[in-house]
Amino acid sequence: MINITEVRALDVSPEVPTTRPSYISAASGLVCVWSTMYVVADDELHLGVFSKDTSEPGHLIRLFAGDLPGGKAERKRQKPDLEAITFVPAFDNFPHGALLAMGSASRPNRGRGALLALDAHGAICGSSHELDMTPVVGPLHQAFDELNIEGAIVVCNELRLFQRGNKRHADNAIIRYPLRQVLGALQSSQAEAVAPFAIDRLDLGLIEGVPLCFTDAAVLPGGEMVFCAVAEDTDDAYRDGRCVGAAIGIADNDGHLLSLHPLDRPYKVEGISARLEDDRLELLLVTDADDTSIPAKLLSASIAK
Repeated sequence: MINITEVRALDVSPEVPTTRPSYISAASGLVCVWSTMYVVADDELHLGVFSKDTSEPGHLIRLFAGDLPGGKAERKRQKPDLEAITFVPAFDNFPHGALLAMGSASRPNRGRGALLALDAHGAICGSSHELDMTPVVGPLHQAFDELNIEGAIVVCNELRLFQRGNKRHADNAIIRYPLRQVLGALQSSQAEAVAPFAIDRLDLGLIEGVPLCFTDAAVLPGGEMVFCAVAEDTDDAYRDGRCVGAAIGIADNDGHLLSLHPLDRPYKVEGISARLEDDRLELLLVTDADDTSIPAKLLSASIAK
């Protein structure tokens, strides 16, 4: 069992828009680049930017134009449902790499993505490039009863997406694409669909009769994948449910499950970053309490490797 430490709330400086809460509440994806943490939230049009070295409030960077309603039900219907963010190494006109953020594709309006260039220090430079993820996620609707992309990582020359299941369709999968083909399609005005070359399904077991399902992933230097998963008591990819438990798992480069470690408390962890330090795996996690009045938390944990 993994002992979790609460590090901080994901509070942000009150910039734009001024009517929003001074925190992120629905953190859904995390990636660390050098000393900066980047967090997507499923009910925001912005990216959260935080320092790993201080507890100062973060700030927001706009990804998409417009505004979301304040009411919970209407906001849920209209949100882009950003669930995944990953670092993409240098390519084309991005000499220092980029961040790729994407929606879950669980509804027609949740198929947008964003590409943000980074500088040599891992900071965002320039404005966000909005993407239509249809060439990548479109073909997946034929492969899954309910598509729900929750994580993304780059492993060597591959983009890997993590499909999240639910009680009715406990269909966890790691979906593998040729990275260069995906990047080309996403930046083309007349892109053709990109089919994955492999879909590896994983059964993560049950907690209190509820299946554990992927919520995010990170990659280690050797290609091993570290993921977080929660057992959320819901029958579909739209409605929220009670989180009855959570776990951190490790899979090898081929997608075979190596280990699974339950958390000591049922945090709904939806974002993960991992690094190796000597013989230990050091983790950072972010949460989504499914309640806009509760700030998302940054958590830390450690696993003997």
